[in-house]
Amino acid sequence: MNHAEILKQIIEQRRSIFPKDYSETEISQKILDEILHSATLAPNHKRTKPWRFKIFRGEEKAKLAAEMQAIYKATQPEHTFLEKKYQDIGFKINKADAVASIVVNFSGMVPEWEEIAAVSMAVQNMYLTCTANNIGCYWSSPAIVNQLKESLTIEENQKCLGLFYMGKMI
Repeated sequence: MNHAEILKQIIEQRRSIFPKDYSETEISQKILDEILHSATLAPNHKRTKPWRFKIFRGEEKAKLAAEMQAIYKATQPEHTFLEKKYQDIGFKINKADAVASIVVNFSGMVPEWEEIAAVSMAVQNMYLTCTANNIGCYWSSPAIVNQLKESLTIEENQKCLGLFYMGKMI
């Protein structure tokens, strides 16, 4: 197969694969580095490189799960609180081998939408690299990520656009 055919096949195979379909097998650091490197190759106007990713694994990932569950519990009125949703938040994060926060850094040099678009292209590169390496992944943007500003050390000119879950497929 030539490069165009291989690329077409990867694009056609790209899907959101959810943590329930991840195995317990770890993603190698080499592949994680490759996934993040591919993100940095996304086009971005004036070379602002507006993406900021933080990888959560192991204990840090467990703390993220507990924090997101606590945020959900604290922000939901009692009559709308769903125990299943609360449990799902922890399950998804803990079942993934790695979770990356997706943060856009607004430079002020270009319109904000351009920097959000650049970050979106960076995430697409991550999706394609995961697909090429048989890594399941998906981008989730629950409203509670807006409460993660402190744990993600989000600055005034930044915004969390969600979390990117990754795991080896069953």
